[in-house]
Amino acid sequence: MYLFLLSILVLDSFLLIAIVLLQAGKGGGLAAMGAAGAGTDSLFGSRQTATLLTKATWWAGGVFLVLSFALSIVGPGSARTESILREGVAPASTPARKAPGLPTPSGPAAPAAGTGTAPAAGTGSTPAPGTGTAPATPK
Repeated sequence: MYLFLLSILVLDSFLLIAIVLLQAGKGGGLAAMGAAGAGTDSLFGSRQTATLLTKATWWAGGVFLVLSFALSIVGPGSARTESILREGVAPASTPARKAPGLPTPSGPAAPAAGTGTAPAAGTGSTPAPGTGTAPATPK
């Protein structure tokens, strides 16, 4: 039953797409209203006779709506008696993946050997962090 209704829904959706694409553009809608002084025909629409394509669009849209609602009732998972929100969040079994190209954090960053974080002897100034050399002293 479910697969039959689903196949009818797919056929109806293709039919609805074809019907809508066959219709001529009316040039109306919000984009055509433009400035505040637009004609009342653009705002309220003019009275037209319903063409065959217009009626077919309404029928195909109605069938699509009814079939979608029927599939939501008949479909798999509709026999569920409890809300999915009441189940809660399951703990993650695997840790989150690392984004490619990013360094992995391995604890506090320690300065590399020989970077010169201690003041150089006899200069009386402290070196710039991470450069290994003391800043130039003014003369």
